[in-house]
Amino acid sequence: MIPHSERAAPEPHADADRVLRRPRALIVSFFGTYARDVGGWIGVADLIALMAGLDVDGPSVRSAVSRLKRRGLLVSERLGGAAGYRLSDEGRRILGEGDQRIFGHRVARAEDGWVLVVFSVPESERRRRHALRAQLTRLGFGTTAAGVWIAPAHLTDQARATLRELDLERHAELFHATHLDFRDPAASVARWWDLPALQAMYRGFLDEHEPVLTAWRRRGTRPGGDPRQRADAFADHLRAVDSWRRLPFLDPGLPPELLPDRWAGSRAARVFFDLHALLRAPALEHVRATLAPGAITPPERG
Repeated sequence: MIPHSERAAPEPHADADRVLRRPRALIVSFFGTYARDVGGWIGVADLIALMAGLDVDGPSVRSAVSRLKRRGLLVSERLGGAAGYRLSDEGRRILGEGDQRIFGHRVARAEDGWVLVVFSVPESERRRRHALRAQLTRLGFGTTAAGVWIAPAHLTDQARATLRELDLERHAELFHATHLDFRDPAASVARWWDLPALQAMYRGFLDEHEPVLTAWRRRGTRPGGDPRQRADAFADHLRAVDSWRRLPFLDPGLPPELLPDRWAGSRAARVFFDLHALLRAPALEHVRATLAPGAITPPERG
């Protein structure tokens, strides 16, 4: 089995790391959460005004969007004489796929079975082998042995698409599997995934956002409420989305019956979706109210 320390891992989720990555990550989360609902284009001045509510200054915003443009996620475009950005085709594709994992969080059952990706990529193509490992990690796969990766069966189509995108079908095979004998499946899941790290991430999410949900339930929200309330809702909603969006890619929806007692993931999911249901509408109202007149075009999705 490939040790967790040697796998191609996504960004860590420690508090210090969140502070360091926050401007760029928050802007990605912003475009994924709101921009497509207001036509996709956001003026730079409006984006700076919105991010100021999350303590991100103008130079940090400009630096972050420049990097996202270089990465091909955003494209610059002038609208009505104002400079701004919209998602690229690739950015829309990536965020559209992310929507399914972030907002359509699926939890497997043990009886649904597993998908196995078995591959042997030659040393001459080690770059693509590394890319495959990185992609499988981002999909939430665990490792049973070198070249044998496992996930709940509902990720079969995504695994197949990844192999095709990397042109590695001839070096890999997919299997639908059922765990039969010899080892406790819960113990095996604990070997295949770094459950203590996941548990710590879920607890970190709860520490940060469960008190926010409690406070909003006491406070209440009102569509069309006062501007200060809408601004607060926007800041708290975007922070919650930004904190949550990595977790469904690290936890592929493992069967609850195979997870440790007092698994924090279930409670974290309830907190996130309750916050999302409570704050999404007033947050979007704040975005619409902040945009310059004429900057909103019909919504785009995808």
